[in-house]
Amino acid sequence: MKIIVCGAGNVGKSIVSYLVLGNNDIIIIDNNSNKLNAISKEFDIQPILGSASHPEVLEKAGAENADMIIAVTDNDEVNMIACEIGAILFNIPKKIARINSQDFLNPLWSGLFSSKNIAVDLIISPAISIANEIKSLLKIPGMSVVTPLMKNSVYVLGCRCTKDSALKDISIRQLSNIVPQLINPFCVIHKGSSFIPSPEYKIQKGDVVYFTTPVKDADIVVREMGMEKSAVEKIIIFGGNDVSQYLASELEKNDNIQTCKIVDDNPDATHKLAKTLQNTVVIQGDMMSNAIQEEAGIDTCDATIAVLPHDKDNLLISLLAKQKNVNLSLALTNAPTYNNFMEDISDSIMIDSSAVIISGILQELRKARMRDAYSLGHNFGEIWEILLSEDNINVGQKINNIDLPATCKICAINRKDTIMFPDENTILEENDILVVYVGTKSIKKAENIFA
Repeated sequence: MKIIVCGAGNVGKSIVSYLVLGNNDIIIIDNNSNKLNAISKEFDIQPILGSASHPEVLEKAGAENADMIIAVTDNDEVNMIACEIGAILFNIPKKIARINSQDFLNPLWSGLFSSKNIAVDLIISPAISIANEIKSLLKIPGMSVVTPLMKNSVYVLGCRCTKDSALKDISIRQLSNIVPQLINPFCVIHKGSSFIPSPEYKIQKGDVVYFTTPVKDADIVVREMGMEKSAVEKIIIFGGNDVSQYLASELEKNDNIQTCKIVDDNPDATHKLAKTLQNTVVIQGDMMSNAIQEEAGIDTCDATIAVLPHDKDNLLISLLAKQKNVNLSLALTNAPTYNNFMEDISDSIMIDSSAVIISGILQELRKARMRDAYSLGHNFGEIWEILLSEDNINVGQKINNIDLPATCKICAINRKDTIMFPDENTILEENDILVVYVGTKSIKKAENIFA
């Protein structure tokens, strides 16, 4: 697939780092030569210097033969124009645009983006996507992944095993037997690689274990696993940006949140937040200062959330929070390498921004008929939600007869609103909704199976 990515910032880099894992021809456009040089040195892609909103630049990028354009510059208007030009002049089939401004995202203007108006097939808003990811994690404190699927009837949960975790040294079989009708482990990430574990595999420190469970029973499952943490009521957000603004505005609607505070050292950012938010306390000052942290109430808060632009700052804040015995600390990361060693220095929960952003466009990248999709991160695989329509060749087949790759597993089935965990003898039926784990090496074959 030939894909043009417009914008070589953090979002563009996250997307490129994922796209290069597949058999894609990637062209990157940016008007900043330093960003282009940096990203082209790291990845095998073609850099084009110029504005993505200029027809001659898109032409130079080979837009007439492109299958997709993903416009993710920092400027909403440039992204919209790039998609519009891609549609009108070059007939690019799929157009994806990053839109940050809440003015454009207002439901009143939902008709703005269509084939008859501004030709954008899919809108992504990294700030909203990341904020929603954080909201999900706050629902079940202690889980490193909380992903609702099947119209919010099933959770995919990820749990990191720390040195004091109740999961340490127990086998997958033992974990399954804790509440066998409510939990189905399907994947383990161990020292930077993912695999479907055998029943005898013993969970080790640093492992992240993924499993499916019905949403209505999630609290029971987490409690029985010994992973339950106290509810989050007092929150401090470090970083004054679009993520913190949207997250705080959503938390203001949550009656369970007693206090929410945002800390940032930028006076312009804090002034804007103070004007926009209604019930959130905004504090301007040095985020690493003990005095500012004490003013924010870090000693008595339940959770810290660090969403600053630089990973090192977010990790440092999380470590400081752990020293203050904060129950839950979340840190946004742009470089997935941090996730591989974080268990050695803290049990903070990392939010991989690239995985969150990619999850929003996976349906456009894959050939399978998906209703939803989620990336576990670089080289860790994907979760697909698939509806089996009457013309699907797998209807009426036993699971062990559909030739699933070894690194692919059907984790859960929603059949007529009943959640079931299948085995190899389960026969798939029309209108079944499947949750499928697909390892990175299985993507091509899985696409063909579920096309």
